[in-house]
Amino acid sequence: MPTKKNNTKERILANSEELILQQGFVGTSIDQIIAATGITKGAFFYHFPNKAELARALIERFWQKDSALLEQFSQRADELSKDPLQSMLIFLKLFEEYIEALNDPSQGCLFSSYVYESEQFDEDIKQFIAQSFEDWRKMYEQRIKSIMNKYPPKIEVSTKELSETIVCIIEGGFILSKSLQDAQIIARSLRQFRHYLQLVFET
Repeated sequence: MPTKKNNTKERILANSEELILQQGFVGTSIDQIIAATGITKGAFFYHFPNKAELARALIERFWQKDSALLEQFSQRADELSKDPLQSMLIFLKLFEEYIEALNDPSQGCLFSSYVYESEQFDEDIKQFIAQSFEDWRKMYEQRIKSIMNKYPPKIEVSTKELSETIVCIIEGGFILSKSLQDAQIIARSLRQFRHYLQLVFET
């Protein structure tokens, strides 16, 4: 059962993330976070000595949440099909359905928000974000390698470039989604990439 201390910390993180996605890291003050959370300054600084520590906790939390979601999609896809191509197509379909179920336009990706304000963060945070993107890319690349081992592609393709494309679709989709207030851009783009994989690999 969550303790009151942990509950307060999670509320701070949740409200901070929402504010930062709306107005950026620089544009979000500690006073705004405190007001949104309904706590005292003492309570905030008890959990986070400074804004830099908050930034680190936020990005680690974001990574954990997104990684858990992708792992959930991955496990479900593998349960539904042992065929590497079909499993990948199912994975993308699950991702599409998740995006389509969002009622409001996506607020964006915290990683992207941090990258656009990279001068505000230390090298450890920058490296953490870069490594996170690379870990996601490698996850997709491993799946694509399994597909290519069974299904020779109809055109010349690279596992690295295909995996980079998925990451670009998702991260670029977040930017367009926020700009155009259209949460479904990512889903539509993933659908097109799924169709592309079918054209390249299906016999």
